[in-house]
Amino acid sequence: MAHQSALIAEDIEAYLAAHERKSLLRFLTCGSVDDGKSTLIGRLLYDSKMIFEDQLAALEADSKKVGTQGGDIDFALLVDGLAAEREQGITIDVAYRFFSTDKRKFIVADTPGHEQYTRNMVTGASTADAAVILIDARKGVLTQTRRHSYLVSLLGIRHVILAVNKMDLVGWDRQVYDAILQEYAEFAAQIGLTDYRAIPMSALKGDNITTASQAAPWYDGPALMPLLESLPVEDDQREKPFRMAVQWVNRPNLDFRGFSGLISSGTVRPGDRIKALPSGRESTVERIVTFRGDLDVAVAGQSVTLTLADEIDISRGDVIAEAGSPPPVADQFEATLVWMDDEAMLPGRPYLLKLGARVVSAQVTEPKYKINVNTLERLAAKRLELNEIGVCNLSLDAPIAFDAYAENHDLGGFILIDRLSNRTVGAGMLHFALRRSQNIHWHALDVDKASRAALKGQRGRVVWLTGLSGSGKSTIANLVEKRLHADGRHTYLLDGDNVRHGLNKDLGFTDEDRVENIRRVAEVAKLMVDAGLIVLVSFISPFRAERRMARELQADGDFVEVYVNTPLSVAEQRDVKGLYKKARAGELKNFTGIDSPYEAPENAEIVIDTTAMTAADAAEKIVAWLEGELDYSI
Repeated sequence: MAHQSALIAEDIEAYLAAHERKSLLRFLTCGSVDDGKSTLIGRLLYDSKMIFEDQLAALEADSKKVGTQGGDIDFALLVDGLAAEREQGITIDVAYRFFSTDKRKFIVADTPGHEQYTRNMVTGASTADAAVILIDARKGVLTQTRRHSYLVSLLGIRHVILAVNKMDLVGWDRQVYDAILQEYAEFAAQIGLTDYRAIPMSALKGDNITTASQAAPWYDGPALMPLLESLPVEDDQREKPFRMAVQWVNRPNLDFRGFSGLISSGTVRPGDRIKALPSGRESTVERIVTFRGDLDVAVAGQSVTLTLADEIDISRGDVIAEAGSPPPVADQFEATLVWMDDEAMLPGRPYLLKLGARVVSAQVTEPKYKINVNTLERLAAKRLELNEIGVCNLSLDAPIAFDAYAENHDLGGFILIDRLSNRTVGAGMLHFALRRSQNIHWHALDVDKASRAALKGQRGRVVWLTGLSGSGKSTIANLVEKRLHADGRHTYLLDGDNVRHGLNKDLGFTDEDRVENIRRVAEVAKLMVDAGLIVLVSFISPFRAERRMARELQADGDFVEVYVNTPLSVAEQRDVKGLYKKARAGELKNFTGIDSPYEAPENAEIVIDTTAMTAADAAEKIVAWLEGELDYSI
């Protein structure tokens, strides 16, 4: 390195021991684009002597080649590693850097300033203890300054430092600094961000970074580095009730069965009474096992393996909690959601929700409102677009143990995952369980699905026909039902147009309404299958996600997808209802195949090519497949 500690040379073991005992602070830099975030981190790395000689030489060469300081050292290049970042002079991805001083170790996340990459800022903030919000003294408080401040407040980051950067470019004018603080204070008060420290600085020149600067004699506070070194990192999680999410059921041999995880809050000792959730079963802690031996006590922040006195059923994703003060269990919540995907959030669409190690299926049932981060106004919303923040109701397919995010970040923070692509599309914070999730319970019935099916002498199933408007779905479904009815089968046909006259008459043709349209029909089909009927469903059902949701509502083998494959040109030529003509003329918005997409099935059980066979032949093919592949009897 450019600087070698004398202690390293004299006593390496003493150096390592001292380094191990240092506290660790995780913080992020955020703010609007070009506020100097990467330059600030580069300066911190440089001043803390954490740059190797070859890195310093490369930095000097890169500064002359692609730097923005006229040949002088461009500290931002230490952090902006992507080629696109250096070409554009912006931060795109979250960059993590480690450095240390004599007093503390640090992990800093440099987060993007562009609105397009706000989702990356949320990623960097998710594990931070402190946030340094930068403001360009020439520009003042900008939209992204407000957005990032709101997210910092929302994510519950405890320590906030307002860094008014580039003061050298405004002549260290105190009036400029005071005006920025006044404007920011008014906004911060609205979002409840009242505990923060402000520092005037120049990251490029090093003023007020590691030591107080003579350029601002009117500022009597600490420089940034001493402030970061003095921030308390200990929290109050150890004083809260014990919580540990199970990450792994540890079973190395027949004689050992333990439950491994990170303690998110509280303290645990052998002999403590615990409760496993969501099952509610209780036991006693027998041992606290670690790689270095058993412990007499374990606290928040430690990763341990617990063995219990009783053989109770606990799986990955379950929560082990203090028996006398367990977290609540529910399957419906109010939550704040930050949308992080280019494709909008649609109510009713199934997603995967991951909270800790627990993964369940989830739907946003009702977006209550979205938030304008500039005015903090609550706006009506039916969907959330990229980087929008809203408050929504969530419904899960299974109950989970949780704490409000404000009380426990580990048991209250979650992500939403797209079921098809497996990409993370949203991040959220649970507020509380909805009352109806606690007051509504399944009522046991004596007459069940098998009994109803036995009475009819058949097993209920769904035959789901999907395809473009005009493909012939309804015609084919009608012929299939006639044939099954003639064979003595008990059937019902749910047709897209017919259902919109009653059950779904309140729905339009936006993406949100299409999702809800299919959700309702899928639930109705599920009830009809439970009644023992063979249900024919004829809907365009343009989205794979909703067709998959409909399939997953049924038992294995009870859902048959039929893709009525008709090219758009052929369907448009038929245009029996004149809908394509209206759509082409702009009189019919959100029409599938024209200005709304159709996602063709990838693995349908039956594919019908209507350009190669008649509707009657298609119906016979479906019936023949059903008779050949399915046993109608129970």
